[in-house]
Amino acid sequence: MTRRTGGFETRWAIVVVGFVALSLAFSGRSMLSLAMDEWVREFGWTKAGISGVMTATLIIMAGLAPLVGYAIDRSGPRLILTAGLALVGASSAVLAFMNSMLAFIIGFAGLGALGFGLVATHAVSSAVARSFDVGQGRAVGIATSGSTAGQFVFMPVLGLMLAGGGWRLGYEALAAACLLVAIIAWWLLRDASAAAPSHGAAEGTKESFIARVGYLLRRPAFHGLFWSFLLCGYTSTGVVETHLIPFAQFCGIPPAPSALAFGILMGVNTLGMVAAGYLTDRMNRTVLLASIYFFRSLTFLLLPLLVQETAVLWIFAFLFGIFDYATVPPTASLAASHLGKARVGTAMGLISAGHSIGAALGAFAGGYLFDLTGGYTWLWSSSFGLALAAAMIAGLVPARSRTAALA
Repeated sequence: MTRRTGGFETRWAIVVVGFVALSLAFSGRSMLSLAMDEWVREFGWTKAGISGVMTATLIIMAGLAPLVGYAIDRSGPRLILTAGLALVGASSAVLAFMNSMLAFIIGFAGLGALGFGLVATHAVSSAVARSFDVGQGRAVGIATSGSTAGQFVFMPVLGLMLAGGGWRLGYEALAAACLLVAIIAWWLLRDASAAAPSHGAAEGTKESFIARVGYLLRRPAFHGLFWSFLLCGYTSTGVVETHLIPFAQFCGIPPAPSALAFGILMGVNTLGMVAAGYLTDRMNRTVLLASIYFFRSLTFLLLPLLVQETAVLWIFAFLFGIFDYATVPPTASLAASHLGKARVGTAMGLISAGHSIGAALGAFAGGYLFDLTGGYTWLWSSSFGLALAAAMIAGLVPARSRTAALA
C-alpha cells in the first residue's frame, strides 16, 4: 500500500515533534538559571558574565528567526527541527564537560544559539499553520505549548538531577534526549515537506528572501501583527519572566514561594496556549487576540498590591499565565490567512524577531527604571500602557483577509 504523503499522520507528526522539540529546547535555555549559582561557586564566574552570554544568544536567535522561517517556507520543518535538536544536544554535551568560559561561550552562544534559533516557537507554529486547513488553531496551540510544558515538566526532573549528581549530569541527560529525539524526528517527518499549503501553493514559493520580506512589509496586516507582538515581548518575556521574581523578593517574598509562582505561570501558560488554539478555530481571531492583550494589561494592576502578599503573587501568576503565550495561536493563524501559507514561516520569523526586540527592551527597562527610581512602579505602569496599545494595534487587523487562502 502506498503511504499518503502530507496526510493526517504527517500533519500530526509535525505537531508531536514540535511539542517535544520545544520542550527540550526551552528546558535547555532555562537550565542556565538552575546551574548559574553552581558555576559561580565552581568556576568563579560572575552572574553578569553568564547573563551577557545569554544576551548574545538571544541576539543571535533574533537574527536567525526570519531566515529559519524562510527555510520552513521553502523546504518544510524536517531538516530545521532535526538539525536544531542535534545542535541543542551538541551544545548540552559541550556544557556537560566544560571547564572554561570559552567552552561555555562556544557551547551556549555558539551551538546553543543556533539550536535554539532553529527549534523556536515561530518555526513550529508556522510549520503547523501551513499544514492544517481545519483545526489549525488547535494544532498550533498544542504544538507550541511544548515551550512551557517542557519547563513545567522537565525542569523539575533536571533540577533533581542537578541536585543529585551535579549540574553536569543534567546536561548529559539533556544531550542524550535531544539526540534521541532528533533521530526519531528525522524518521517521523520524512514526508513533512509534502505537508505544504493546500491552497495557492505555487504563489510566492519561488520568491527570494528579499522579495518575500518586501511583500510582507507592504501588507498592513503584517504591521499590525508585528508591532503588537513586539509589545507582547516587552510585557511578557522582557518584563515578567525577567523581573517578576526579583520584584517579589524586593517586596519581601522569599525565594521558594517566588519560584512556585513561576511554576504556576508556566503550567497555566500551557493550558492557556491550548485554550487559545481552540478558540482561534471558533471565534473572531482579531477579537480574540485583542482581548488577550487587553486582559493581560489588567493583570499588571495587581502588582502594586504585592507587598509581602504571597497570595497576590500566585494570583497574578495564574491570571497572567492565561494571557501570556496565548497570543501565539491567533497570531500564527492570522499570519497564515492574511499573508499566505507559503509565506507564513518568513512572516512568523520576522514577527518573532520583533518579539525578541521587545523582550530585550523590557528586560533593559526593568533594570534601568529600578536603578533610576529605586522601585518597579514605572515598569508596571509602562507594561499596563503598552499591553493596552498592543490590544489596540491587534484590533486593527481585519478579521478576514481578502486574499485568504493565497500562498
